[in-house]
Amino acid sequence: MNKDLYQAIIDRRSFYELGKEKILSDEELAKLVRHAVKYAPSAFNSQSARVLLLLGNEHDKLWTYTKDILREIVPADRFSPTEAKLDAFRGGYGTVLYFEDQTIVKSLQEKFPLYQENFPVWSLQSSGMLQYIVWTTLVSEGYGASLQHYNPLIDEKVKKAWNIPDDWKLLSQMPFGKPLANPDQKTFLPLEDRIKIFK
Repeated sequence: MNKDLYQAIIDRRSFYELGKEKILSDEELAKLVRHAVKYAPSAFNSQSARVLLLLGNEHDKLWTYTKDILREIVPADRFSPTEAKLDAFRGGYGTVLYFEDQTIVKSLQEKFPLYQENFPVWSLQSSGMLQYIVWTTLVSEGYGASLQHYNPLIDEKVKKAWNIPDDWKLLSQMPFGKPLANPDQKTFLPLEDRIKIFK
């Protein structure tokens, strides 16, 4: 990791203008994702996270498919901004798709009925932590990324195109690449309104 964790947390922002310039090798990117998936926490050590890492032409395909699907939904006279946004994602180096394996969630609900309502929530919390780990690590290596949610519109196409099991539920997409523009300035609510400390 090139940056210390404190600085990487500050630098983790949504970058929308992305380039295809190589920063890490594909093998190093795969290692980064494997490390995050292996060590991300999960309720009852369920390890329900599933990830699809798309690079090169496979990454391009995802955003072409997404554009084709949205073109059928968004009115033609309003499609231009959507197209520009999708082209910016396609302009990146790769995309990480995050799934949760629902067979594991359901099996835990059956095994521990007292907590059955909690397992879907805990599953989402676990995925959120995994997404944050990958995102922050990508930033620490010099990439820009953002988190997108074109599911469930693209779910069936994704499953068919990459032979994804039916029980993997798509939660989000993270296009990443060389940052081509700075993110918008971020504003913060007063921390005094968000945190209570008792001694």
